[in-house]
Amino acid sequence: MDVVVIETPQLGDRSYLVHDGSVALVIDAQRDIDRVEAAASEAGVRITHVAETHLHNDYVTGGLVLAEKHGADYWVNASDEVSFARVPVSDGQVLRVGQLVVTVVATPGHTHTHLSYVVRDDTHDAGPEAVFSGGSLLYGSVGRTDLVSPHDTAALAHDQYSSVRRLVGSAPPEAALYPTHGFGSFCSIGPASQQDTSTIAEQAEFNHALTDPSEDHFVAQLLANITAYPAYYAHMSPLNAAGVGTADLAVPDSVDAEELTRRLDAGEWVVDLRHRVAFADSHLKGSVSFEYGKGENFTSYLGWVIPWNQSLTLLGPMGEVEKAIRDLARIGIDTPDAAVGPQLAPGHPQASYAHGDWAALLSKRTEQDVVLDVRRPDEFEASHVRGARNIPVYELLGRITELPDQRIWVHCATGYRASVAASLLDRAGREVVLVNARFRDAAGAGIETMP
Repeated sequence: MDVVVIETPQLGDRSYLVHDGSVALVIDAQRDIDRVEAAASEAGVRITHVAETHLHNDYVTGGLVLAEKHGADYWVNASDEVSFARVPVSDGQVLRVGQLVVTVVATPGHTHTHLSYVVRDDTHDAGPEAVFSGGSLLYGSVGRTDLVSPHDTAALAHDQYSSVRRLVGSAPPEAALYPTHGFGSFCSIGPASQQDTSTIAEQAEFNHALTDPSEDHFVAQLLANITAYPAYYAHMSPLNAAGVGTADLAVPDSVDAEELTRRLDAGEWVVDLRHRVAFADSHLKGSVSFEYGKGENFTSYLGWVIPWNQSLTLLGPMGEVEKAIRDLARIGIDTPDAAVGPQLAPGHPQASYAHGDWAALLSKRTEQDVVLDVRRPDEFEASHVRGARNIPVYELLGRITELPDQRIWVHCATGYRASVAASLLDRAGREVVLVNARFRDAAGAGIETMP
């Protein structure tokens, strides 16, 4: 048995190609299936089976399209209500993929119908085993339980406690563990670790979901650590249940200057992908900043901040526009328009705003100025600049009017969310200064923080 890991760091997820050297099972495929196909081609194997651990809440699956394209069996929980043909699977089933034996294990918690898969190499007795746990058992923690319904959150947390124990009992201690979430995904909760690999034995020793002897204490701690998650999550599970077609990853013809100007004047969402400082120094008036960079924050925060199902135009170099289109397709934002090149709308007004570090805030802030912290409330409660106001970046669009008509210094943990917020404030006609600095450096720069 060989396991090929296909990383999607932009969403904090992993997909897996599991094969016996001839045929392969794909687990939790992302929508851009060309990466899976490339992995299969490199391994010299044929994709014969595709499986889902659950109806995902953080991305649009590529499982259906991949299965149809390759004539593969598509395993989806028999209890999931879906609008497409699938091979229904249930707890306890034992299935074969070439020389691999796959046992289906019900692991409710992340969702009511969550499944995990224990895979064993059957080429010889007592062959190696691997556990594919989706959003159940993660490295150091478990998948969050509040994505289905507020009314179900506590009950699912209890389910999660029981499920991970059952899963651990379904495989030998030396079995490798391969979760889908937990690598920066908002689908994880609790003290998830940053490790790249793990085993059932290691998790049994260190994972709080398995070491806490009190189910009630575990559930209480899990619920206490629930934080906000991206607004676009509300659309993912319904899309996955309905079945989504092939993603169009091509970069469209560039929007011309006249049309781009019209969109800006109409207040449409025009997203600049350049570095946050370059945007602050000069940008098309009315555009907003979602720095692409390495892409780790781009998808989640754009899908969180910009209202769903709005027309979208991406501005930036060809390479970054191409990557952004792929990233957005993973969350169901299809075929955004694009404007590529240095002179995009030469007749349209330019805008800019100030930026600086903590030293600039210390030396140039006046008594009337507002310090706006756009981190999550739990981050703010842990520590914040004395006198700062807290409006999370994902709530700012609807709450800008709460801020007084004064100069606003906006910051976050690293500068990324602050750059998004600064551009939204600038778009709304507010005077803003971007604090492009890490919050952890504030106290060392002389900024008074509390508690």
